[in-house]
Amino acid sequence: MKETKFSARVLASQSDPLAAMEITTIQVNVGYRCNLACRHCHVEGGPLRTEVMERDTVDAVLAALASSGIGAVDITGGAPELNPHFRHLVAEARALGKHVIVRTNLAIFSDDGMAGLPEFYRDHAVEVVASLPYYKEDKVDRVRGNGAFRKSIAALQRLNSLGYGTGGRLLNLVYNPPGAFLAPDQTVLELEYKKELRDRFRISFDRLYTFTNMPIGRFREFLVRTGNLEKYRDTLVRAFNPAALDNVMCRHLISVGWDGRLFDCDFNQVIGLPVNSGSPDHIAGFDHAALARRVIETGDHCFGCTAGAGSS
Repeated sequence: MKETKFSARVLASQSDPLAAMEITTIQVNVGYRCNLACRHCHVEGGPLRTEVMERDTVDAVLAALASSGIGAVDITGGAPELNPHFRHLVAEARALGKHVIVRTNLAIFSDDGMAGLPEFYRDHAVEVVASLPYYKEDKVDRVRGNGAFRKSIAALQRLNSLGYGTGGRLLNLVYNPPGAFLAPDQTVLELEYKKELRDRFRISFDRLYTFTNMPIGRFREFLVRTGNLEKYRDTLVRAFNPAALDNVMCRHLISVGWDGRLFDCDFNQVIGLPVNSGSPDHIAGFDHAALARRVIETGDHCFGCTAGAGSS
């Protein structure tokens, strides 16, 4: 394991390197193709991306789920719904009795070929985690493009009408800061979101998660372009909270890239930092026991997950 500023800070806070505690979730990135090209996107998703998980890799993920006691699969992208095998993955994972989480940008519901997607989610008891950068139109469209906010609101209203976020199916929202700063307190911001969306659009949801933008991918390009890269990195380092180490996502999941390679998290996937060399490195060789005791590979971007209260 290569020593980094982050790994040194971890060892200054505890006696051992950061290691997995258990794998409760397989997170699957089914491709980088997306209907949007958001400014903060760490995978640099967009309409021109060609990386798409093939059917044999999807089936290898399902085989890993079937052979293990892992209870959840977390499907992401890009816009995961654009993968041609997406509905197969969801349906088969549910048939195995797994909890399925889908990370959606909401605007995808308005695209051609997506008719019936909300009903598909309802019928398969999918937990929806929906990215909504803010509750005001101008700020969302500035990040996502003109019309994105109105499409997102229509999608949320449709989900509410199907029992999502109203005491039935789980509907959670995600906030990313639009600039080179940390997210505000999650509890306070959740109350703001709930009030604004309820009062203005009669929309309800369950939880709001705040995520720290990582200085990688398209957000790194934004930081470089605005002259804020080093300042932002310093902000993350200064905000390091050792208490957040217990709950960083890499300790409880394994990330599968679109090509089947294994990573400690989606962020490591983007920068090409695979799992520890002593662990299986492809979903075809999945070994739950070995991966559950692996040492986590880290980089200095990991300060983003331990800044302040930690990234949800």
